[in-house]
Amino acid sequence: MDDLTLRDEVAETAVDELEQTTLAPLRRTGPWYYVLILGLLVIVGIGLFAYTIQLRRGLKVTGMAPTLNKVMWGLYITNFVFFIGISHAGTLISAILRVSHAGWRTPITRMAEFITVVALTVGALFPIIDLGRPDRMLNVLRFGRWPSPILWDFFAIATYFVGSVMYLYLPLIPDLATCRDRLTGSVWRPKRWLYRTLSLGWTGSREQKQNLAAALGLMMIVIIFVAVSVHTVVSWIFAMTLRTGWNTAVFGIYFVAGAIFSGIATLIIVMAVLRRVYRLERYITQTHFVNLGYLLAALAMIMLYFNISEFVTAGYKLEGNEPVYLGQIFTGSFAPMYWFYVFAGLLLPGLVMVFRRTRTVAAVVTIAILVDVSMWLERYIIVVASLRVPQMPYPNPARYFPSWIEIAITAGSLALFALLIAIFVKVVPVLSIWEIREHEEAEVVHPVLTPAPVEGLGRGAVIRP
Repeated sequence: MDDLTLRDEVAETAVDELEQTTLAPLRRTGPWYYVLILGLLVIVGIGLFAYTIQLRRGLKVTGMAPTLNKVMWGLYITNFVFFIGISHAGTLISAILRVSHAGWRTPITRMAEFITVVALTVGALFPIIDLGRPDRMLNVLRFGRWPSPILWDFFAIATYFVGSVMYLYLPLIPDLATCRDRLTGSVWRPKRWLYRTLSLGWTGSREQKQNLAAALGLMMIVIIFVAVSVHTVVSWIFAMTLRTGWNTAVFGIYFVAGAIFSGIATLIIVMAVLRRVYRLERYITQTHFVNLGYLLAALAMIMLYFNISEFVTAGYKLEGNEPVYLGQIFTGSFAPMYWFYVFAGLLLPGLVMVFRRTRTVAAVVTIAILVDVSMWLERYIIVVASLRVPQMPYPNPARYFPSWIEIAITAGSLALFALLIAIFVKVVPVLSIWEIREHEEAEVVHPVLTPAPVEGLGRGAVIRP
């Protein structure tokens, strides 16, 4: 047997193993999965119960009653900005990596793309929750004023959601056809119907592949501009006001950079969980975590620059109520949050990625968790700290502390985020089978599909026939 034949056999075996590993979660479900789903449903149920109380009694049950403390936004808008931010984990990061032809991205694009859709779904609920009366959402369409950034935000997020669903669905089509063909007798009838319907009769013909490539090429360009515009518009809800702390021209790019920053961190966390649960170490290697860790460190330095730029210019002038605003951030009640954000969220990622010994999977996942926590705190500071600054000669800054209603709804939203991801990975393959296969077939050596048992070797580890 010559080398070429042996190599083809190895590649064929590797492809079969890729399909078996990826389709295994769709074929069978262990008892711990149902325990997880039950636990998440309980937390979501508590959040729904808290929301029904708010719906009956109004926003006075929260810490945001304007007649009491003059803070009109709190935890809900913080969560809205945070979830819309982490939605950039998918379409924007995935599209940038596709456009740049980064070959290492193929095992992680699917995870990134469904994080976007799930985060948008959860995040879009918070403006409705914050209204108190959900029926008032219709007034945005009926009586909305085009000069209002709130109306801009509504259409931007709606456009982004539709585009993200399309961008998730298009590369799913070949894998849905694989599920249709491979899982005929091992899944229940509704899933078979779903695979048959959504695969759109995919056979892998040359014409179909050309059409898919053209559609993906168009969408990856369009979605980058849409994603950037969405978080820019979200920032304008704040920046278009004259309120101290929000009245700045840097918020657009600052919010976009922060969204990519927290999006990468969320992607790393989800990757680590799914890699461990479904034993994907062979396909999601240390190299993927290190590469995303480098991106995380680079974004951390960019965010640090924006913080310095914003606060140096405001602190130099100390115009109006800026001393009150900066005082509560640097030395006042928000100082512990802010300095945790600076040290744990901005400085630590760079330090971890500088040293070779600390560039491990565990270290990258740890800094990703710290980044997500830090970015949530940063959103909370932006929303609440500015609203506490007196706009009129009040004797003291406004007071705000989240009620148990807000905390329960926030916990419910996080559980809903995890629940939707848990359901998603049981319906469609978590890895993009066809992209991994095509990428590796285009290479002379197959770094992903050949055995690489040593974790630290990553994609470069090759066992030659």
